[in-house]
Amino acid sequence: MSGTLPNLTDHIEMGVFDAFQIPYSALEREHETAIGDAAAAGAGTIIRGGVARGIPVSAAETLERLPERFRQAYARRRDLWDGARLDEVADGMPRMEFMLRFTISHPGMTTTIVGTANPQHLADNVAAAKKGPLPADQLAEAKRRLDAAVQAHAAA
Repeated sequence: MSGTLPNLTDHIEMGVFDAFQIPYSALEREHETAIGDAAAAGAGTIIRGGVARGIPVSAAETLERLPERFRQAYARRRDLWDGARLDEVADGMPRMEFMLRFTISHPGMTTTIVGTANPQHLADNVAAAKKGPLPADQLAEAKRRLDAAVQAHAAA
């Protein structure tokens, strides 16, 4: 089943689903605990949106071409990336690679859906996935900075 919070919690507790398709990325971590809960319940987890729809690398002009209902969410994700200074944490790693490796670092993740724009993009994603999860210290620093950026935004 494909779901989101708050209903996802009830669906996991039902114990009748074999797998859950759940949104998750470094820039959308609201479902982080639910992914672990689904895995602990014995269900598979299929992550969608793991590279935040390419927003960390999208040009500003791309936002202008989007329907208005998407612009705020996309701008918020890019602002979160910038506010958390994730380029520093990525330490030269391409943003898309960092996002994909962040996503596959979740211990409750079974698999992830990653869209591709062209054959080279597919090859880059496969190469990034083959590198595996982020090192534990890099993942921890990214989460620390993301949490701080979210808190700073909420306080503003």
